[in-house]
Amino acid sequence: MASPQKTISEVETSSNLHPAGTGNELFHAIQDPVLVVTPGGIILDANNAAMTAAQKERSEIIGKGICTIIHGGRLPHIECPLEEFLRTKSPRVEETTLPGLHGEYLLTISPVKEKYDIVEKILLVARELTSDEMRKADSIRTAQMAAIGELAAGVAHEVNNPITGIINFAQLLLDDSEKDSLQAELLDRIVKEGERVALIIKNLLSFARESDKANEPVQIEEVMQNSLALVQHQFKKDGIQIIKNKGSDSDAPCHIYGNFTQLQQVILNIFSNARFALNERYSGGDPNKKIELSCSHFTEETGNEAIRITIMDTGTGIPQSLLSRLFDPFFTTKPAGKGTGLGLSISYGIIKDHGGTIKVDSIVHKYTKMIIELPVIKQ
Repeated sequence: MASPQKTISEVETSSNLHPAGTGNELFHAIQDPVLVVTPGGIILDANNAAMTAAQKERSEIIGKGICTIIHGGRLPHIECPLEEFLRTKSPRVEETTLPGLHGEYLLTISPVKEKYDIVEKILLVARELTSDEMRKADSIRTAQMAAIGELAAGVAHEVNNPITGIINFAQLLLDDSEKDSLQAELLDRIVKEGERVALIIKNLLSFARESDKANEPVQIEEVMQNSLALVQHQFKKDGIQIIKNKGSDSDAPCHIYGNFTQLQQVILNIFSNARFALNERYSGGDPNKKIELSCSHFTEETGNEAIRITIMDTGTGIPQSLLSRLFDPFFTTKPAGKGTGLGLSISYGIIKDHGGTIKVDSIVHKYTKMIIELPVIKQ
């Protein structure tokens, strides 16, 4: 019976990096998941820890695409950032969720230079993060979003006055122009494009939360019901089921102190994204085409009472490598022309202004879960 053929990494690791006969043993003795891939993202080898974390056999990993194994899949119209790092052979260290390996990891990308500095293999090492490291990563992300909000507000203020002047002067010239003339047509376009820029600026200010609207006691169930009433016809037409999950404290009302209209805007933004994802995955009606809603009380680590709103859809899902960018202004996972990339940015600003947090959890081709946590009113 012929002996099994060795993989590329087994042969080259044992012959080039370690004394004879020790390379393969050392490779599989590493406790962290390690994968060897090509710049094109094809897995050449994986150690035992990687197979254990992925809960897959060796034959299910070797030869497969890296995003399929560690991210659970990819969207056809978006290049995964990991694929870009591999293609450009760029070293990288980042903290990320890897659903394919069932955890939060510090992922190290190390190109392996061979003769004449040619890179044909790239080493990926995934070290599982501790709870303290995950909290630190969340804090850093929060600080980054705050900085983006300040930048957005500054840019919006600088652009707001000149664009208002452009619109007003163009309107004055339009009023004095002959109707149906070429000049009138061009001036009308200037006014409309200027108004479009003004709307973008307004949205940026909404993201930065420069608003003077007053807050008042709000019942989240009422916000959800009113939002559903606005989109119920669209959901019914698309064959989308709405499932309301009730927890053990379902009879306790979810009261917070906030702005009803702004919170409704957040819920409607999430509903709109969920509807798009569901229609992308299911062309017609399907029993799995649904949105699940829930609202429950919980106690924060600080001891304060809060409520958790969860909206989960079973649509296309979002690659884990893109989740950290979802709330950035003008970033969208939708195809070109289908989204502005401001809906979730504005939602992030509104929830932050209410003293809460908004998070997203998703696996491609399975689900997307939006989680909103808000402090309750102290009685």
